[in-house]
Amino acid sequence: MIEIRYSGDALWSRIERAVEKVKDRLRRVTTALNEAEVPYAIIGGNAVQHWVAQVDESVVRNTRDVDIILNESDLERATAALEQVGFRYRRAAGVSMFLDGPNAKARDAVHVVFSGQKVREEYPEPVPSIDDYELIEDVRTLPLEALVRMKLTSFRRKDQVHILDMISIGLVDESWPAKFSPELQVRLQELLDDPDG
Repeated sequence: MIEIRYSGDALWSRIERAVEKVKDRLRRVTTALNEAEVPYAIIGGNAVQHWVAQVDESVVRNTRDVDIILNESDLERATAALEQVGFRYRRAAGVSMFLDGPNAKARDAVHVVFSGQKVREEYPEPVPSIDDYELIEDVRTLPLEALVRMKLTSFRRKDQVHILDMISIGLVDESWPAKFSPELQVRLQELLDDPDG
């Protein structure tokens, strides 16, 4: 049995701190890459937040990590830029990441996937190009269609939930399946047909 050690204000402080750590990590990474003129795009939960918040902030979900796309040819420049703000590059078990400090764990990292490569061999499509991006505030974010394509490609439970959130506020609708390959069309139609699971 897990021992409950926090309650009241102490618990709320821990929750707020956890959310702020992710936001701080995102700001430091994107600022460093912008200043070094290294192309990137944020993906994952942070990219979903950027799109969803424009329509309905009540649908925004917190995320526990930061995920980005880089061109593999820019990895050395990205590493140099991010080392300047405290990150350390590490590759373990086939996963590239920037740890947030010398004693950080993988869950305190910025996870990296490379443009044009498959994240997993069994995935139907590779990571999209970052030549096209949306600038939301000062953060390079995947265009919505490319982000949805990535979510449909990986199609884990959290990806499905992110797409369902987009459907719930009209960012994605019945016109969208035609934008994708047959396999991804089937996945999206499944969510459109049964948005409540």
